[in-house]
Amino acid sequence: MSTELKVTSRLNGLARRLVEENILNSAQAEDACAQAAKKNKSLLSWLIHSNTAEPGRLAAAAASEFGIPLIDIRAFDLSQAPLSLVSEVLIEKHQALPLHLRGNQLFIGLKDPTDHAVLEEIAFSSGFHVEPIMVASDQLAPAIQRAMEATNPVFDDLDEEDGLETLGLQADVELTDDASDPSVDETPVVRFINKVLLDAIRKGASDIHFEPYEAKYRIRYRLDGVLKQVAAPPIQMSRRLSSRLKVMAGLDIAEKRVPQDGRIKLNLSRNKSIDFRVSTCPTLFGEKVVLRILDQAATKLGIQQLGFEDKQRTLYEFAVSKPYGMILVTGPTGSGKTVTLYTALQLLNDEGRNISTVEDPVEIRVPGINQVAQNTKQGMTFARALRAFLRQDPDVIMVGEIRDLETAEIAIKAAQTGHLVLSTLHTNDAPQSITRLMNMGVPSYNITSAVNLVIAQRLVRTLHSCKQKDEMPREALLQAGFSIGEVDHVKLYKPIGCSECNEGYRGRSGIFEVMPISDSIARMILEEGNALKIAEQARKEGIADLRESARQKVAAGITDLIEINRVTKD
Repeated sequence: MSTELKVTSRLNGLARRLVEENILNSAQAEDACAQAAKKNKSLLSWLIHSNTAEPGRLAAAAASEFGIPLIDIRAFDLSQAPLSLVSEVLIEKHQALPLHLRGNQLFIGLKDPTDHAVLEEIAFSSGFHVEPIMVASDQLAPAIQRAMEATNPVFDDLDEEDGLETLGLQADVELTDDASDPSVDETPVVRFINKVLLDAIRKGASDIHFEPYEAKYRIRYRLDGVLKQVAAPPIQMSRRLSSRLKVMAGLDIAEKRVPQDGRIKLNLSRNKSIDFRVSTCPTLFGEKVVLRILDQAATKLGIQQLGFEDKQRTLYEFAVSKPYGMILVTGPTGSGKTVTLYTALQLLNDEGRNISTVEDPVEIRVPGINQVAQNTKQGMTFARALRAFLRQDPDVIMVGEIRDLETAEIAIKAAQTGHLVLSTLHTNDAPQSITRLMNMGVPSYNITSAVNLVIAQRLVRTLHSCKQKDEMPREALLQAGFSIGEVDHVKLYKPIGCSECNEGYRGRSGIFEVMPISDSIARMILEEGNALKIAEQARKEGIADLRESARQKVAAGITDLIEINRVTKD
């Protein structure tokens, strides 16, 4: 009996079928079974989460093994889906799509129909007998999004003829430069703005840029961290577009000489709304308006979805569980710092804790947390808000950003006196955050006694399931930082692109440098060691830097070398 057959004979159930159908080899199947058991997950759930097998083939094999019907959801009429029978919360939480009701039987599309706890929860909530239907994991999430949008009256109000291209190029719309009367119902402009906002939500954009130039006007979405032009309306629409956005955000449309900040709340349905943070800035040829899309669901991702490696997640959870001390998150704008901090706040947000935050502005509103917006004009600075918090019996404090010595000193004093303090800095990596505090004037002994953990982070685009294997020379892999032992086993993938992704990518994942302040690093800080020495000591202690964390994502098939080179440096 060959070695392969011997190994296969030790496998059973789904694992054996996957080997027999050449979806996994025996070694991969055994490793998957071990990892699933270690994580206390079903084998199917772990394979989906780790993206080890091609989703379509995995779903077909699982359906055959468990005797569950398999459906190609792309051919299903989602407008007939009985979504009202299951709460929107359960649909999003479990990625469970109601497909059909027959008598007392409710057929639910799932990527893991073996999760009986999910089936029981849906059955209890809906009052129906639930029958699972297998759906490939890469088809389910887009299908749920399309089905939810199909039932939203806001989306129904826009006809197909109101597409971006049609509205953006209407030559017969009479537009003048007089934007002084916002009460006039400029239907084409109103409908065009609505279409742009809703389309950005559909595509999963994080920002929308409205940009006037001398001879043209362009609108761009930031999709998975990269800007992409989506429309080019006539330049004559410039003032009308900016005026409409300012009216929606409650800003002064007569003031065009100074920047303004506001907020738009867009109700998609009775249970779902999206907030936009609006910023205007005067340019040579008109006002540029940028909208940041603030999706409340982003803060409910859970630690698993942030992208931490196992060791990093353990360090993060341990620091969050401490009753006092400071956690610093550092990185450029748009690197996901707010989501990382709010994930910690969600873990801590219960009846027994008093949590207060001060931000500029408050991006995400969370019930149970006392949130304060910085307002420098009215004297509400970070430092003043912190002083007020300390007089109100706090347990957890979050400061949007430590920008000056006064704020740093108050935050550190709070961390030293029995409070858990979370905040952000703008530095390139974790060791530089320590030297930044020193440069602000914070004494080194205060840093070592207050700071528990420093996290540096970036966001990399994740490959869609349409990805394909890529071959690279050993020399290129060694130059990228892989060890000699890794280059013989690492499997690389490259983006391909399909109708359901953005040039081969869909979504983003975090890469992290999670650095606890160990005794050795604390001694270096007390000796006022520079960032290079602190980084060197962190490497000796096994702390992965951003580049190494990114390589682990490449080795796991989550992203590719081109993407990590875009966001990190050697």
